[in-house]
Amino acid sequence: MSKSNRSAGRRYAWLWVLLAGAVLGAVLLAGGATVMHKTSDTEFCVSCHSMSQPLAEYQGSVHFQNPKGIRAECADCHVPHEPVDYLTTKVMAIKDIWGEMTGKIDTPEKYDAHKLAMAQSVWDTMKKNDSATCRSCHSYEAMDVLAQRPEARHEHPVAIKKGETCIDCHKGVAHILPDMSQLSAAGANELSAAAAKLPESASEAWSIATQPFWLTPDSKQHNAGNLMPGTEAKILKRDNGMILAEVNGWQQDGVSEVFYAAAGKRILSVLLGEDARQQVKRLSDFTDPETKLVWHQTALQVWLPAGQLIDNQQKIWDYAASMMSANCTGCHGLTALDRFNANQWIGVIKGMAPRTSLSQEQLRILTRYVQQHASDMPATTNSSKEAQQ
Repeated sequence: MSKSNRSAGRRYAWLWVLLAGAVLGAVLLAGGATVMHKTSDTEFCVSCHSMSQPLAEYQGSVHFQNPKGIRAECADCHVPHEPVDYLTTKVMAIKDIWGEMTGKIDTPEKYDAHKLAMAQSVWDTMKKNDSATCRSCHSYEAMDVLAQRPEARHEHPVAIKKGETCIDCHKGVAHILPDMSQLSAAGANELSAAAAKLPESASEAWSIATQPFWLTPDSKQHNAGNLMPGTEAKILKRDNGMILAEVNGWQQDGVSEVFYAAAGKRILSVLLGEDARQQVKRLSDFTDPETKLVWHQTALQVWLPAGQLIDNQQKIWDYAASMMSANCTGCHGLTALDRFNANQWIGVIKGMAPRTSLSQEQLRILTRYVQQHASDMPATTNSSKEAQQ
């Protein structure tokens, strides 16, 4: 065989190899795309026995059945459309297969035990990617806000202005929210840890929970009253594990049992026992021009145990905000704090409380938080001028 024939033979061999490689690549690509597609459809997603509970939750949601007849399938919410995110999600789904094989959530009891962790993982992902899967169907730009229900009409413009993302307000949109008590307990533990590190140099602090107080450093006696969560205490001195502090507030004329955080607002700040009432100092008076009620700005010195105060009030509000987001988005979007005034919020929280897993103490913190940030509240409530606005 001549040299030219051998050279031509090698060229044809390489062409056949390239052709075979192209065919094999096309087959693998088509096969991979088919596998990716088939493992993303709802039928595949709910084929596992462990998915019977989330399937039932999904079938009871507006994303499964609605007046417009538009259905969001599992992948529409759980699998991003961008190529890199799509492939990453599919690869990470291997852990779900492993969990199914090992029976991690193969009983209702196991499923409920892991539901919060699974939900939190999804929420964190959606928070990071700006609710990308939600936005593949929904967008602020396409909304006819005026045609929406009253609550949505009010909240969506607020969300747009603040740059909020879908998952901030719609955690329970397709599945029943898990028991949030563990999440709330973790937040309370973080506050306690921070309170245990109250700096010696702190001159003002806030109660992290309902806190008994005394009129002397002897905490073995019966307490003289209670500070409510979020109440400011101006630290005057420390003595053997106890803190002497001054608390300020407002009392309605003729009502000596409580301090309120602001004149005319039913924001409980301090509950006073009989002995404590006798030591209250009256600083100034104010007559509400609308109700004609007389209010007295007051002060009281109290003793508190160290370890129950925090020098950053925002940490208390962050904890309350997380409870509100976690517990109040299963039935509706997150309600803007200025939707109600301070007194109206009392009834709203009481009405919603039975639908949450929050304890009485957690509800007190949440109530203080929403009242403190209500539509008729200034940034602070300790000054006479602001309290009268």
